[in-house]
Amino acid sequence: MVAAGFDPAAPAPNALAKLRELRAASDIPSTAIARALGNIADDGAAAMLAEMEGAAAGPLRREIRRSLFKLHQRGIEPPIEPRVSAPRPTAVAADASNLSALLSPIDGEGARIVWITKPRPQGGMMRLWGITSEDEGLVGAIAGNITRRELRQEREEIERRSGMRLVEADWRLADFLLCDAYRHTPEARRGKVGNFLALRAELITSPPPTDFQHPIYSELAAEASRDPSPDLLKEPALLEWKLAATLVAPYVEELNRANESTIVLNQMQQQDRVAQIVERAITDLLSAEGGARIRRRFEDLAYYLNKNGRREAAGWAAAAAARILEGAELKRVPFFIGFIRMQLGHVVAEEQQRAREEPRLIVTPAEAMRTSEAARQRRR
Repeated sequence: MVAAGFDPAAPAPNALAKLRELRAASDIPSTAIARALGNIADDGAAAMLAEMEGAAAGPLRREIRRSLFKLHQRGIEPPIEPRVSAPRPTAVAADASNLSALLSPIDGEGARIVWITKPRPQGGMMRLWGITSEDEGLVGAIAGNITRRELRQEREEIERRSGMRLVEADWRLADFLLCDAYRHTPEARRGKVGNFLALRAELITSPPPTDFQHPIYSELAAEASRDPSPDLLKEPALLEWKLAATLVAPYVEELNRANESTIVLNQMQQQDRVAQIVERAITDLLSAEGGARIRRRFEDLAYYLNKNGRREAAGWAAAAAARILEGAELKRVPFFIGFIRMQLGHVVAEEQQRAREEPRLIVTPAEAMRTSEAARQRRR
């Protein structure tokens, strides 16, 4: 961008004019332009981002959303286009008046219960019931009629047996969670889920959503603008959260090799080596698709905590999600250093547990002497 003549320190009108010029050039990536716009504190930058978003998809749209969020934190919003005439009611608007939802928290394995309900004209409710999994997508889905009393009793029974609460949620968020899980369900497993889209159509007539602006960024906007507190790591949801061992294991192996090295290091050098490994893990694990998955989990945790009356902790989780979304330098944020260290610790603890449980093939000299002495005593 700088090589193409863009000066990020130029006055906003000049910078915007240059970016418009570069946008017309086919050799300048649109993602780079969107990223640069996020650093210009001017209404024109938000307007240009909104203009770009209309035809954007994939990585470009995500970059635009990150830049719009950065401007939102500085009090700058894209312009609202005036309505020429009142729009006709859509299927989504009709659905919004009578749909409701319940969500469970995400458990340590990444699974969650999602209910969407709709009153029936003849009485009772129709319910779409699903279980989502971070690893397996949509695990199961059922739609059927149920009385309000049965619905209440089932909710109470689930809460009693699991020790957790189902919270009232925006049905559009619940719908997106189910649809997104279905899209990420392996083809080999979709047959076991059933015809989810047909079940959904019994309650919701609008097309399945492909994207959704999570409500935490408006509900917890002030909290999301700060860095997350390391105190969030004390939450049970964080203590139980384990990233896939296959993702974390390479960094644990690095730590093990560093500890087994024959090179003598002082304590400060050892700490520096560990810090470097942790920084690489943060950069790798919290970026790209893996980072997006972790961000979504922080978003959902923030939403659940807020609905459960835990606004402070919800704000910390929202801040963690926001830092990932905006592409912050996470390796400099104490919370993420602690989070990745905790993930590495989970794998180390599991390896140590397996080592204790497996039969040992190597016998120490002292053990060999005791075994030999015991055998000699038995022969006497």
